[in-house]
Amino acid sequence: MRTRVVALEAQTGRRERPCSSPRRLPARFISVDTSPTPAPDTARTATPSPDDPSTGKGPASGSGSGSGSGPSTGKSPSTGKVTASGKGAVGGSGRHRTGPAGNTPAAGRTDDARNTSTASRTTDTGNRPTADRSAGGAPRATAGHRTNDTRRAAAERSLAENRETTRSGDTPDTTDTAGPPSAGRRRRTVLLLLGLTAVTSATALVLGLLSWAPDPPEPARPLTLAEGERLAAVRVTNLRDLRAGVRVTAGTGAARLELVGWVDWSRSLLYLDVGGPGAGAERGLLQKSGPVLVIRPDPAAVPTPAAPPLMPPTDRWQLHRPAPGAHLTPVLDLLLDLAADRPDTTTRTAPSDGPRWIAREAVPAGPLDVIQAPLPSGTPAASTTIGTPSAATPAPDGQTRYWLDQDARLHKLVTVLPGTGPVTMIFNREDRPTLRPVDALGGRPGLPRALTDAEQRRLDRLPTRLRAHGGATVTLTAPMGTETNLRGAGWLSWTARSAYLAVADLGVPDRRTLLRRDAAGLARADLPAADGGGGTAEAPARPPLPPPTGGWRVSRSARDDLSVLVDAAIAAGSVGQRGVAVRVREDVIAGRTVDVIESGPADARLRYWLDRDGSLRRLELQTDSGAWAHLDLQPAVVPRLAANPRPPAPRPSAPRPGAR
Repeated sequence: MRTRVVALEAQTGRRERPCSSPRRLPARFISVDTSPTPAPDTARTATPSPDDPSTGKGPASGSGSGSGSGPSTGKSPSTGKVTASGKGAVGGSGRHRTGPAGNTPAAGRTDDARNTSTASRTTDTGNRPTADRSAGGAPRATAGHRTNDTRRAAAERSLAENRETTRSGDTPDTTDTAGPPSAGRRRRTVLLLLGLTAVTSATALVLGLLSWAPDPPEPARPLTLAEGERLAAVRVTNLRDLRAGVRVTAGTGAARLELVGWVDWSRSLLYLDVGGPGAGAERGLLQKSGPVLVIRPDPAAVPTPAAPPLMPPTDRWQLHRPAPGAHLTPVLDLLLDLAADRPDTTTRTAPSDGPRWIAREAVPAGPLDVIQAPLPSGTPAASTTIGTPSAATPAPDGQTRYWLDQDARLHKLVTVLPGTGPVTMIFNREDRPTLRPVDALGGRPGLPRALTDAEQRRLDRLPTRLRAHGGATVTLTAPMGTETNLRGAGWLSWTARSAYLAVADLGVPDRRTLLRRDAAGLARADLPAADGGGGTAEAPARPPLPPPTGGWRVSRSARDDLSVLVDAAIAAGSVGQRGVAVRVREDVIAGRTVDVIESGPADARLRYWLDRDGSLRRLELQTDSGAWAHLDLQPAVVPRLAANPRPPAPRPSAPRPGAR
């Protein structure tokens, strides 16, 4: 079996795989000569050899041929039997090569002899060259000699004929040739199945969409006990969370306001950018702390607001009072009213005619319950004007809706405010930066504590150090009231205990007030802006030198906030009793680190900004409006200031008629 496999591999060029059952091969591949002597090549012989099977005789020896060198075997393609010829065989023992004797055509014998010769040379068991041997062991005739090229060409022709015969008539080898067609059929089958699956899925989807109908919404119902407790805890949760980002739309049409920014419920602080067609004079940045509202107007700002900068600008802030009936006031009051330190007792129960559950909405933050209930009324709303009632009047029942999560956090509020119209507030519970109030609101709150020994020594030595400096240039920023925002510039002398400033009111930009203060008293003069030093209302220039000679109003003392602030600066840091002052925080001014120290009575609190060298850099005073006015001091050489005009002496009272 192995001999046949090797012969077939040599002729066909394919590697045969062994199998458990014999395969049927073409008839001409079965006859294999395993003798060491190759079969004669009959392709070169025109006449049949003496041992031609067609004669039916087998000669003992041929003329001119040597004796055989060994036995040879062969298998008949028709019977499958192996024949052998021994050494010195005589007549009648010839080798039958192919087919029945005398019936094989010459051409067929030639092809069979050629194939058998090739296989015999390939499988020579003795590994001896057979090129010089012929049938019967005799040397091959000179006319029958082949070159290597001839044998290679014959082998190639035999291989081509074998492949052609296999393709045309023989049964293909299913082991070797069934692979690629089967793979192609499998791919086509898989693609067909995938196409059918896609068509089926698309059909089912279309049918499902055509026949789908949304589930009917759950009807409104009274609150459960758990939902009522969550609603009651909304304001407490806001106070606990401290801060949140907020976007507000209030009003409709040309009166619509849009607010973007943050609310800090823990410090009752708002920081917003105001926009929309109804913004008016409030367009720009806004901060509100309790009852104090300051704005930084920007009339050229775009109508659509954006989140304000976390570090607010330091200039152009002014105390503001909205016009009566303005839509902004109730909205700001409602924002601050959404925090409290205790739950709302009115929403703990769930009566049938009280708060109601409306729907449930899915948002990225999680599922939210939409609850309809009135605005909180347990705590009065804060107001921007001291002594005025709250402007955040609760909307009628049934017009306020809360969007609450499972932790009682408010994500959205929709209501209607009288005089304002519909209001929508959207809260971002993840946007919680630390807010910094502007200087007019006192700046960062800090953590007040008692002074250390070093800080107390610097404060005690402050008067002496200021007199050693001699004087300083002064810049004034003073929100004195809801209608008065002062800016000023000038000089201050600690050695002469005098001050000279030019003060501008933002509400009257074309006027200047010259202020002179010395030991004799206080003098004021109102002049046009050009005569009072010039500059702008936001940044006035220093007063003219020498001072004008006329138009002064003289008084021995004054108790307005501006006079108190200037007098405190001239007093050279006399802070009163030891142990009363506290350190509020550490801050930075003009690139220098300072300690902010607060002292003075409750109705006139003063803050001293002392650097680490013991120099006074700023002096602050909390005014009657609740805002903070300040003087920025820069040590410098100041001009010699003339004494103030003396106040007129009081006239003696005339005696009453009839008096003796």
